[in-house]
Amino acid sequence: MNTSAEVVNNNPNVTLKSAAGEYLTFVLGEEEYGIEILKVQEIRGYDAVTPIANTPNFIKGVVNLRGKIVPIVDLRIKFNLGKVVYDEFTVVIILNLSGRVVGIVVDGVSDVMALKDDQLREVPSLVTSIDTKYIVGLATVEQQMLILVDIEQLMTSQEMALLDVSVH
Repeated sequence: MNTSAEVVNNNPNVTLKSAAGEYLTFVLGEEEYGIEILKVQEIRGYDAVTPIANTPNFIKGVVNLRGKIVPIVDLRIKFNLGKVVYDEFTVVIILNLSGRVVGIVVDGVSDVMALKDDQLREVPSLVTSIDTKYIVGLATVEQQMLILVDIEQLMTSQEMALLDVSVH
């Protein structure tokens, strides 16, 4: 029997019970995702970025945000979600992850939702466009399914460590 405090994805630090809270929801391709609202610093329209040589294609470059150089990661490219189009709906979510500021490009921001324990489910073992070790769980809100992403885990992962090297 699954309990809401069950360990998620073999990560002893993340449990579904601790996943309840407020999430900013956003769209990438056909899917709706959620990240903890407390990690969001601001939401901005997509502006031109300064490219950095020898970085992976998902790192678009950097922007100057009030005197601070902020790396910009396009999650659509990172998750291999097909053709990337920059339009008036494309936004950058500026995140503050343990004092480190980074921007993520998404197709659009939807809403802020307060999720309760009874809305959260474990991630079934299936193939998704995002590595399941970065998924906290799934949430159902009315007829909608949200993929809850551990954005801090994703941004501090080994492949994203290239981000530190390229910007500093």
